[in-house]
Amino acid sequence: MLRFLAHFLFILAAWTMVIKYLFPAGYALWRGEPVGTYIYLDFWPVVHVWVGWALLNWQRYTYALAMIVSLAEIVIVVSKFVLFLADPQWTIWRTNWFINKIFVLACFVLLLSYLLARASSLRGRTSGMTLERAD
Repeated sequence: MLRFLAHFLFILAAWTMVIKYLFPAGYALWRGEPVGTYIYLDFWPVVHVWVGWALLNWQRYTYALAMIVSLAEIVIVVSKFVLFLADPQWTIWRTNWFINKIFVLACFVLLLSYLLARASSLRGRTSGMTLERAD
């Protein structure tokens, strides 16, 4: 399951890069506007890759990192959904954002659930333990 979640995070990071960077840059270029017109900088894809890597290459900090990032993402996404759904504006940008956040929420709910269900065995892992030996 850790391997699946790690790969989900890698795909999520790639998808986020497309939604938040490539699509807006392409749209701006198509319209003859500066490439960064519709791009909003976001470093979450880097965090997602880091957590995915840590799940595949277990370190002492991996459990805490995965818990903190999962909780933070869930709180942030749910808060943004509450604000957005109070008065939704279904533009192409907001729809892309909304779809992306559904996948982000699903990924981190799954990860948090797995971490909580396997807490005792995951906390006991040692640094450098690979999935082949441990999962």
